[in-house]
Amino acid sequence: MRVISGKAKGRRLKAVPGETTRPIMDRVKENLFNLLGNFVAGTRWLDLFAGTGQVGIEALSRGAAEVVFVDNTRAAIQTIHANLAITGLAPGARVVQMDAFRYLRGEPAAPFDLIYVAPPQYKGLWVDAVKIVDQRPLRQSIGRYLTPNGIVVVQIDPKEYVPLELQSLALYDLRRYGNTQLCFYERADREE
Repeated sequence: MRVISGKAKGRRLKAVPGETTRPIMDRVKENLFNLLGNFVAGTRWLDLFAGTGQVGIEALSRGAAEVVFVDNTRAAIQTIHANLAITGLAPGARVVQMDAFRYLRGEPAAPFDLIYVAPPQYKGLWVDAVKIVDQRPLRQSIGRYLTPNGIVVVQIDPKEYVPLELQSLALYDLRRYGNTQLCFYERADREE
């Protein structure tokens, strides 16, 4: 695992000890950021089920203004802090040890431009996370999780994918890379 581009390019990242996380492969991460392109600079991210923190760290390296990392395991939180120290990107990060669903039920300090969801596999947790974001008020500033042009990106095994009936989010792209699938959701009332 390494940072692919930006300020911390080439820095090697630590893995979370044990088998509890499934880090994104560098090839998939590179494709994700190629798809996002110039969207990343100056944005605010939420990295849910953050694990090693490598997606949010890549975003910070490429110019994201802030990333909030959320994971409920101490080992993951320690790994995220270590990886932020390795990369020198801690000033743009906020690390929260908390259950992702508890975090989503709280009030965000400000809406996010991108929410990255990569939960443990085969438990349907991604569905629950997307539905919580979908059900948050979008027209009010208080309690809203996404900016007007914000997106949600979900990382799952392709076998886990099911179409979702959503009220305020809409699927706009699916990408498959071997045993990893990325699902891209945007606000249905997205501003052009």
